[in-house]
Amino acid sequence: MATTELVKGVRSTRSTIALKLLMAASGIVFILFVLVHMYGNLKAFSGHDAYNEYAEHIRTIGTPMLPREGLLWVIRAVLIVSLVAHVTSAIVLWRRAGNARPVRYQVKRNAASSFSSRTMRWGGITILLFLIWHLINFTIGKVNVTGGATNDPYNLLVDSFDTWWLTVIYLIAMLALGLHLHHGTFSACQTLGFTNTVASRTRARIFGWIVAIVIAGGFSLVPLFTLFGVIDK
Repeated sequence: MATTELVKGVRSTRSTIALKLLMAASGIVFILFVLVHMYGNLKAFSGHDAYNEYAEHIRTIGTPMLPREGLLWVIRAVLIVSLVAHVTSAIVLWRRAGNARPVRYQVKRNAASSFSSRTMRWGGITILLFLIWHLINFTIGKVNVTGGATNDPYNLLVDSFDTWWLTVIYLIAMLALGLHLHHGTFSACQTLGFTNTVASRTRARIFGWIVAIVIAGGFSLVPLFTLFGVIDK
């Protein structure tokens, strides 16, 4: 009986480590993607033609060896797989942690944890819901809430962020993204063994803030400058 329980414990530990590594790897994929996506968004500061040229370019990368949007669909497939892996791993780990911790320990741990770590679950849900709307708004459905045309990427962007409540939703999502990136980056560093000392843990937290501020802040620039009229048609 003792041997059986020990084997089960080892398997569970290995499985938990594997899930954490999967979360870290899929998280890194998303960080790299959002960095590139943020760079593309900032093309809006260069004006209508530059932004639309970028939007067209990402659809023709790899042609003629690949069909139009061929590489884009490969990237989308990688992102979908990464999203499923990330969300599934998070749910399984959350359930295991909840089953393993006594209530008293959980309360004590929450009191000492950071705000970004305590909001990871709800922040993740917020980001997921925003992602669905973002795809409907700009990619799948191309919804122009002003009733204008949707066949011009730059004008669709301006019309969307000229609408104050859409910009507010976007900024709330970026706040959730920043908090998620802060703790997620630290957790990934921890999983990959980069936080074995007090100094390295401090560096990992600082790195997490840098990643969060650069990405969430960079994404927030275009909607804010559009709302205030700096980016316009």
